Parts: sequence; C-alpha cells; structure tokens
Amino acid sequence: MTGEANGRPDIPRGERGAITIADRVVAKIASHVAREALSRFTDSVGHVPPGRRTPRVTTSVRRAPERDTAGRDAESAGGQQAALREARMRITVELGYPSDIGAQCAAVRREVTERLRTWAGMEVSDLVVSVERLHSVHTRHTDQERVR
Repeated sequence: MTGEANGRPDIPRGERGAITIADRVVAKIASHVAREALSRFTDSVGHVPPGRRTPRVTTSVRRAPERDTAGRDAESAGGQQAALREARMRITVELGYPSDIGAQCAAVRREVTERLRTWAGMEVSDLVVSVERLHSVHTRHTDQERVR
C-alpha cells in the first residue's frame, strides 16, 4: 500500500516524523551560550561572584508562522532548512562594572540567536537581554567586609 492510496504523498522514511524541542531545553542552550559569550569579557567576569555568573532564561517556543514558499522546496534561498519553531526569550544577566555593558548584551543576543538557529533549527523572534545587577570591585570588597 502506498502513501497515494491513503490520500497522502509518499514521504521517504528519513523525512517522516517531527522534531520537538522543549522550552526548558531551549532555555538551557541559551543559558550556556550566554555564559560562554560573557566569559569572553574578562574585565567584567572577574567582578561577578561565581554563583551569579549563570544567566537566567525564560523562553516560549511556538510553531513558526507559515511563510510563502511558492516556487521553493523545503530549503530557503540561503541553503538552510526553514525553521519549524520560533523562540521568544528573556535572558537576565549580572555583569561586572565598569565594563562595556552594551557590547556584552549585543554578544549575548548575537550568539544565542546564531546558535539556536544552527543547533536547533529555530528562529529567535524576540530576545530581551536585561541586566539585573552590576557588580563593581568596590561593592564586592564592601560586601566581604560586612561578612567579617
């Protein structure tokens, strides 16, 4: 019995099925990538206490909106497969101060967007990077003195 008899086109075995990536998995990937991106800013990393270096991510993954694909096959003009899912996320970070806050946030946005596209075939439609706290050398020394 072929796929045509069931009213569906015959789909090769390797192309059947669906891929589903849970929100928490997307959040974990984004957190890892954000931490990696921030680690390149050595002037900032040293000021942030070790327990505060992991970015917190909230995410929502949904089916990507249908796009007009008339005249194309499953691949886009860039040679990449069209995204099946779309992620919206908020990444909260704590940074060292003084440092280039804008450059750090831009690096997080850029790398998370690129890696989710590459690793999970997912587009990031909305990504907010918020800085929750700044840690300076002076504040850190003051906090340690209070503990004594």
